Amino acid sequence: MATLANVYNRWFDRGFERAENTHTSGTKAEDTNRVPAFANEDIFFFVKRIDNAGVVRQAEPGARGTCWKLIGSVVAAVVMLVGVMLPSAYSLMAGYQIQSLHQEQQKLAAEAAGLELQEAELLSPERMQELARTQQFIDPPSQKVIYLDSKGGSLAMLGQK
Repeated sequence: MATLANVYNRWFDRGFERAENTHTSGTKAEDTNRVPAFANEDIFFFVKRIDNAGVVRQAEPGARGTCWKLIGSVVAAVVMLVGVMLPSAYSLMAGYQIQSLHQEQQKLAAEAAGLELQEAELLSPERMQELARTQQFIDPPSQKVIYLDSKGGSLAMLGQK
């Protein structure tokens, strides 16, 4: 890139070369061996160390109020953001809970079906006859059988007769 300093250096260097060429009758070997100038080589930057240890900062009267207003507005924005996001987060959590309840319902339904099958196997007439044979149960005599009548008195009175 050509900066203003580079443009001036080129313009002034060419002017000096022409002046040297007209004053000296030497050869052009000096021109071919000349090192091109670095960009801005004549500029010197001086860095001065600055010690600010003795400087006391002045308090700005409105800075404290501005900070509290900023803190309050950020807190209000966060509360509003949480208020806006809370229903969607709640519905997401409810969806997870509904899904887990559906899985639990399916598991309990399978367990209930297994228990009903087991109950049906245990209460089958064939099993009852087998249990009666193994425990030597006998049928009661007909005098001991009481038939319940739904028309008359209570059940307790039937047993006392």
